[in-house]
Formats: sequence, C-alpha cells, structure tokens
Amino acid sequence: MLNILGAEVNYGGRVTDDKDVRLIKAILERFVNNKTTEVGFQFSGSGIYKTIPAGSKEDYINYIQTLPLNP
Repeated sequence: MLNILGAEVNYGGRVTDDKDVRLIKAILERFVNNKTTEVGFQFSGSGIYKTIPAGSKEDYINYIQTLPLNP
C-alpha cells in the first residue's frame, strides 16, 4: 500500500520519465517492505542504520545519538 501511494499516487502525475518511475519504485521497495519491521534490518551496507528493538523514548534517543553527524 505504501509503495503504491508513494510511487503511483504521489509521484504518478509528476514523474513522466519511465526510468524515473522505475527508480522511485526500486528505492521504495528497498526501504518500505516487510523486512524493515524486523529488528536488525540494515538500511545501509555499513549496518549503521538499522531497526532497533521497540523500547522507550530514551532507547530511541540513545540509538540516534550513536549515529554519525555526517551521513
């Protein structure tokens, strides 16, 4: 549902190049899928950006503070 909303509905009228549409769909499929809800899913090859276990607000803040200032 989110992939369709992002690729087809939101960008559908604005993106006219078929290669750009394919790129948007590929990016969304990489970052919006069932695996992203699994703890430890890596959003980057380095493994720095990943999903963490559900926790308190402080747990999320602590994780965010471990991230590099410059991506």
